Order: sequence, then structure tokens, then C-alpha cells
Amino acid sequence: MQEDRRLAVLRAIVEDYVATEEPVGSKALVERHGLNVSPATIRNDMAALEEEGYLAQPHTSAGRVPTDKGYRLFVDRLTTVKAMSAAERRAVSTFLDGAVDLDDVVHRSVRVLSQLTRQVAVVQYPTLSRSTVRHIEIVPLSPSRLLVVLILSTGRVEQRHVELDHELADDDLAALRTRVNLTATGEQISDAVIALNGLVSGDEPVPRSTAAVVDALVDAMSDHRSDERIAVGGTANLARFGDSFDSAVRPLLEALEEQVVLLKLLGEATTGGAVTVRIGAEGPYQELSSTSVVATGYGPDDALASLGIVGPTRMDYPSTIAAVRAVARYVSRILDEG
Repeated sequence: MQEDRRLAVLRAIVEDYVATEEPVGSKALVERHGLNVSPATIRNDMAALEEEGYLAQPHTSAGRVPTDKGYRLFVDRLTTVKAMSAAERRAVSTFLDGAVDLDDVVHRSVRVLSQLTRQVAVVQYPTLSRSTVRHIEIVPLSPSRLLVVLILSTGRVEQRHVELDHELADDDLAALRTRVNLTATGEQISDAVIALNGLVSGDEPVPRSTAAVVDALVDAMSDHRSDERIAVGGTANLARFGDSFDSAVRPLLEALEEQVVLLKLLGEATTGGAVTVRIGAEGPYQELSSTSVVATGYGPDDALASLGIVGPTRMDYPSTIAAVRAVARYVSRILDEG
């Protein structure tokens, strides 16, 4: 019972400190949380939690504030994650459903996530290497000029123009379109490249049009420009933390300029809806030890990329975890249906 009560005290201190940004005293806890014990018992519990490293006392005779270790225990022992309201869920769904392409999906995701959490939102573009071929289209622009369109499971679309040295008949174009789709559709990128190259690498001669289209598709599948692209939103939210977060704002703003740093902050994409919370010094960068990262993977099948938020350790973890998880699920559904 004593352990349960101390966990309740820690939970109450975390909630009050997140809400007020003021050290929390025993009297306030009794008044606000109805813990059904005396202030003296609460003080003893707070002293024990401080001794164990879960709380700190910034000033003599002041209340306590959670430490990184305290936040970690709070997050690990979360029994409920604040669900978004029905109105919030409808608003998110409607906003994201309005996206017209992958770029729009990513930028809308960043915007809605930063608004929901009032933190800095970070969304990684889906990685090319883990996506599969959804469809290949070949469109004749003229009798000897083609537009090759590669559509991936992430919703990403790559286009290449192919110039032929001869005219291609409609029947031959249809046969070529069918052949490349049967070869590559449903295959992961690396396997699709091998299969397509197999169409032109045998001993049998192949039409020059087939070789040209295969070359264009392989080039499109080898384009890694977006693999490490990151979208960031909500940096203005940092201003609301004022002096209390001043020591971390500058290094965090600098980190937001470095995509490699952001990718490392997000960590590896996770599957199955698992949300990763890294608190303070648990992160990869010592200069960002005043921040926490809440992230998860998203994608229609296995996680293709990561999204999440970066903010001060003093954050509303239950609501933030719920928002990150919900946006990831909505984005995954949109990409799956795209």
C-alpha cells in the first residue's frame, strides 16, 4: 500500500508540475488530489521519493519537482492514456483525409500533431527501401515519347520521361505495361529492381523500348532523395516555455536544422502501434538532456518511417502519447488506402 500511495503522490506531483510549472508542496497535493492521508504522511512520501531520486527540491522549503527518473517511472506506470475527444478525432481525420499527395500528407501530419500537443512535431518521409511497388503506368506522350509513372505503397510517385528512337505501337505499349507490372507489382523495391533487370539481362534480345523503360524504372527506384527528408512544425511552441526552458531552446533549435540529428532523435520506426518515450538524458544527445521525445512508426504494413514530438521533459505525457499514436494510425490508414 505504501508503494501504491507513493506512486499516487508522484503521479499527482507530475500532473501538477506539468500544469503549473511550479514546485509542488504537500498542502497543495492534499487539497487538489484527495489522497486521504495527512500532509505529514505526504511529506514523508515526498522525502522518500526524493531520496530514491524520483523528485528534486529546487530550493530550500520549496515544493518538489519530478526528475527524469520520476518522469520515467510515471510513464512506465501509466495505466491510462488520455483518449482524444470525438471532436478531436473527427477534426484530425477530416484534415488528413483532405491530403492530395504524399507531401501534403506529411505536412498536414506535422501541422496537426504540433497543434494537438503544442510541441515541436517531426515527421520522417517514408523510406524508399522498405516500400513496395503498388502500380506502374506507362503513358504515351507521343508515338516515340513515354511517361513512366511508378507508384509505391507509401503513396510516393516517381515519374520519368523516356525517349525512344522508334515509334511504339499501341499493342506493344499495352504488352510492355502488362509485363513490367506482372514483374514488379507487390515486390519490395530491392526485389523489384532485381526482377526488372532480369527482363533485360538474359541471352534473348529484348526490344529497345523494354530496355529503356526498365532503365527508367530502376533509376526511379534507386532515387534516395526523400529517404532522409524530415518535416518539422510547431517550433513557435517553444516560445511558451520561456526562461524555464531557455537553456534547452537554443540547442533544440539548432538540432531542428540538422536532419541527421532529428532522425537519430526519432530513433528506429516501431511496429504494432508501440510508442517510444525517451526522457532527458536517455536521448542520444547530451545537449538536449532537457527534452523528451515521444515517437512511433507509421506505415500501411511494417513501419516505413517515424513521427513524433520533441519538447521539454515537463510535458503532458498521457495526452502526447495519445496524439502521436492517433496521428500515426490515421497516416498509416491514408497511405494504405492511397
